[in-house]
Amino acid sequence: MTIEGNILTLAQWLSPGFPVGAFAYSHGLETAITDGTIATADDLQGWLEDILRHGTGRNDCILLRAAHGSRSESELENIGAAALAFAGSAERVLETSLQGAAFGRTTAAIWGGDGVDLPYPVAVGTAAARLEIDAGTTAAMYLQAFVANLVSAAVRAVPLGQTEGQGVLAALSPLCLQIATETASTTLDHLQSTAFLSDIAAMRHEALQPRIFRS
Repeated sequence: MTIEGNILTLAQWLSPGFPVGAFAYSHGLETAITDGTIATADDLQGWLEDILRHGTGRNDCILLRAAHGSRSESELENIGAAALAFAGSAERVLETSLQGAAFGRTTAAIWGGDGVDLPYPVAVGTAAARLEIDAGTTAAMYLQAFVANLVSAAVRAVPLGQTEGQGVLAALSPLCLQIATETASTTLDHLQSTAFLSDIAAMRHEALQPRIFRS
């Protein structure tokens, strides 16, 4: 597959139109919006930057890269178990599990593979390795798609203007590239999370009423 083909495949996999249901999840963002913690574009950018640097963003890159380089089913199972262990809340387990399962089914039907249910970053890394798509490029585009989905959730829930939302995404794109690069030589031993406010918001979301999102 050519480089151009790889990019187009990744763009398809990680686009809002790919049927993983990403639009239904806010990753706890809805709680922070409801309690007034996130009310402006600057608030949103700071919140997402913390998630990228210190929480799910970095961890998902580590997991994706580990899955990309895995050499056995048992190794892949261990990576999947680590992904669930670091999900942080029941709703985040649901978020990564259901998206990963949907991604696996769709990619298996079109590009081949066994369609085994795996957490989302693990499923993406596995599929990219199968098609020999570069792990770094996959990680960077995965992170940007992750941020784009949360920006979209905030645009709907705060609400923010579309232009403000795109400004936040553009401002965080270099950080997506940075983290994708920094995680090149990481292992599962590097998994950690200090995005405590985000984790607590995700836990509190389980009791939030009324709500729009599933997480």
